[in-house]
Amino acid sequence: MPKYLYQGSYTQVGAQGLLKEGGTSRKETVSKMVESMGGSLEAFYFAFGGTDICAIVDLPDHATAAALSIAVGAAGTINITTTVLIDPEEIDAAAEKTVNYRPPGQ
Repeated sequence: MPKYLYQGSYTQVGAQGLLKEGGTSRKETVSKMVESMGGSLEAFYFAFGGTDICAIVDLPDHATAAALSIAVGAAGTINITTTVLIDPEEIDAAAEKTVNYRPPGQ
């Protein structure tokens, strides 16, 4: 199952909700949401700096990952980014492929 890294920064309204409900509640909510879409939550952390939360999830496909990102972003409480994670074996397979590419100007 593909893995995805979600990173988010809370809006003011989202931070107010976090203060009210707490961090454990957010982790449980995210876990239930991911499981309801056929996936699993591998890791969930809060962070300092420009990113407030990081979550690594397994999901069935890219469409499901996009659906979660759109739904969470549309709620307006967090600005979210989604990164597809690639395992080392996939990179090995990619390195074995021949790509016909000509750089500009060459």
